[in-house]
Order: sequence, then C-alpha cells, then structure tokens
Amino acid sequence: MAVATAVALLAALGGALWLAARRLKGPGVRQLHGGGNPSLMHGKTVVITGANSGLGRATAAELLRLGARVIMGCRDRARAEEAAGQLLRELRQSGSPEPDAGAGGELVVKELDLASLSSVRAFCGELLQEESRLDVLINNAGVFQCPYMKTEDGFEMQFGVNHLGHFLLTNLLLGLLKSSAPSRIVVVSSKLYKYGDINFEDLNSEQSYNKSFCYSRSKLANILFSRELARRLEGTNVTVNVLHPGIVRTNLGRHIHIPLLVRPLFNLVSWAFFKTPLEGAQTSIYLASSPEVEGVSGRYFGDCKEEELLPKAMDESVARKLWDISEVMVGMLK
Repeated sequence: MAVATAVALLAALGGALWLAARRLKGPGVRQLHGGGNPSLMHGKTVVITGANSGLGRATAAELLRLGARVIMGCRDRARAEEAAGQLLRELRQSGSPEPDAGAGGELVVKELDLASLSSVRAFCGELLQEESRLDVLINNAGVFQCPYMKTEDGFEMQFGVNHLGHFLLTNLLLGLLKSSAPSRIVVVSSKLYKYGDINFEDLNSEQSYNKSFCYSRSKLANILFSRELARRLEGTNVTVNVLHPGIVRTNLGRHIHIPLLVRPLFNLVSWAFFKTPLEGAQTSIYLASSPEVEGVSGRYFGDCKEEELLPKAMDESVARKLWDISEVMVGMLK
C-alpha cells in the first residue's frame, strides 16, 4: 500500500513538473479572436448565472475586459458583491481601464436563486423592466453531485437547478433576446452527460437516487434543451450553443468527500492536470464573443472547437418530450 502510494505521488509530482514547464514555456489559455480587443463586446449586455466564483467569475472578468456590460446573477448577493469588488480591483491592477457605462463596460449584481422558480421569475421581471437589450445569456451556474435534496419547488436539486431553473430563466428572457438580435445563448454542460439518461418515469429521482447519475442526467438535459431551443429559434437570429469546459479546479466539487490523508495527493494531481477557471472559461468566452461563431447554432463545443455528440444527446423526440414536460414542471403550461 505504501509503495503504491509513493508511486502515485511520484507520478503526480512528475505530471505537475511537466505541466509547470509547459505553462512557463507558453500561454496557458487560448488567445481570444480579436486579440483581447477591449471594444469587442462594447455596447453588449451579458447575463451570467453563478458569476461570483469559478468558471462564471472567470467568464465575467474576461467579458468585462472586452467591454461588456455584465450582469451577475448569483444566489448569495453578499458573496456576489464581494466578487464584483475583487473583479474591479483586479481590473485596475492589470492596467485595464475601470469599466463604466460610458465606456461600454459595467458590472451589475442581481440576486438569482435557480433553486427557486419564484426567484427566477423575480430576477427576470426586474431585468425586463430595467434592461432595454440582452445580447448574451450564459447559463453557467450548477450543482454537482450533492446529497439528495429538493429545491424550493420540490424538484431534485441537480435536475432542478442545472436544468429546470435555467429552462425557465431562458424562456422568460427569450423576448428580450429576440428583440436584441443578433444575440446568443451559451449553455455550460459537461462531458459527464455521457453517463446519464432521461428517465421520464422518475425525473425527480424519488424512486432511486444516485448523485453521479443525476448530475450526468441534468447535463444531458442541458444539451437536449439547447438543441431543441436552437431548432425553435431558427430564423430569429438568436443562436444557442452548448459546451463542456473540461475538468476545472473550482468549488463545484464541494460535496465530494476526499479523505484527509489523500487530500495532499489530490491537490497535487488537480494542480497538475485540472484546468484553471480561466482556462476552463475560454469556450464560454469564445461562444459569447467571437465573430467566428456568429450565426452558428445548435452545436456542442469543447476547447473552442465543435465536437461530436453521442446519439442520445441528439434524439429529437426525447428533446421535444423533455421540453414539453419541463414547461409543465416550471408552470409555463398548466
């Protein structure tokens, strides 16, 4: 056991040193098209869910640097305000001009709890009242492999937040997105969709619950939703694309228990092989801002390139049935 642990530790250390050398040799993140042009997103309004940490925060920071007006939709307003303050300080320290409405960039914090349909409706109601346009919606927030629990409305938490909350949010904002066209919807999914399936007999996991499977199912639902939405939006000049960010070092895995003795090894391995939030956010930033994907819709991306999907993620009949049931579950249809 001790020998195996030592071998694993040495392998992880070797990997860490290799990655460190690679990162020192060249840039660790993809250079955005437009060369990080600070005016690329000038005059555009972007909503990002879960923007106070991890991928969402990194996405918000980069789009802010590109001149976007970024609205952070976050469950914990105090943490979101703190994150916003840090983003502005980092922007100043980097030498970039601090954003303001006149220069095209701005940072706005709004409360949004995707585990509460009433919170989603309140957020959208406020947004529709205050905003004249919405150029990009990034459905980023997520719950990962949590113990069995339910949302305020009685849905299994992962399916409720990752799919249903964003389903309602997107539908309520569609009118504004259409009137702002050309506009974009970006949905963050996961490669783990491959291990899920849509069980219409137990969408709420009341018959059985496996936290890994249910996460995968919610991410498969993200893809099916994105493809069906893209079909419905044909001809509107509103595009919808879905992505996987890869394995990223974020707080998304807070529900995963790692034994105390293994944590140093896990931390070393994650540093060596997992992406940073900024690296993981590159595809979200690319789909939100790059001229390369103007007019592209209904596709699945990873590392800023289109990738193929498994047949179950392209099943149009399942996608339509999931849409119809989701409409009922969130109260859009009685």
